[in-house]
Amino acid sequence: MKPPILVDFPESFETERLFIRSPLPGDGPEVHAAIRESVEELSPWMAWPKEHRTVDDSEASARRARVAFQARSELRLHLYLKGTDTLVGIAGLQNVDWDVPKFEIGYWCRTGHTGHGYITEAVKAITSLAIDTLGARRVEIRCDPTNHKSVSVAKRAGFQPEATLHNNERGTDGNPRDTLIFSRLGAKN
Repeated sequence: MKPPILVDFPESFETERLFIRSPLPGDGPEVHAAIRESVEELSPWMAWPKEHRTVDDSEASARRARVAFQARSELRLHLYLKGTDTLVGIAGLQNVDWDVPKFEIGYWCRTGHTGHGYITEAVKAITSLAIDTLGARRVEIRCDPTNHKSVSVAKRAGFQPEATLHNNERGTDGNPRDTLIFSRLGAKN
């Protein structure tokens, strides 16, 4: 297999309703606005929203994500409503293991755009690219069992429940929490 940095992955692509692209310098203000709008919904599940205190924090995050995208160590993608500059969420491939290859999909939706199926649409497209373009043999979604929206995305996107890791990590509240693992498998070649 060629080195990950030589693996081709599109800078952008479209689904029926979304324009999906890699992070770029200058994305910080819109990312910051989306996170600030969504912080109440994100904070029970993820600690990273606290790291976005200022627009500069979000700009630095976008630039780090750009570097990681180019190195193929993580493939973060920004989700926009087609024909607009409206960021509806972020999704992407993380915890990358090129030796298998396998990926985990992480995602979140901007509060004002939840309930419209944008994240499911993006997850399906990103999973297809991971399997068809990157040769993924395994794509995972990991989430807290009480994060019903995330569980629903996994099921609607065709992922199969595979395991529950009990007391697997500490939640944002400091208490032990379980982790559900859903997967989709690619070819075994």
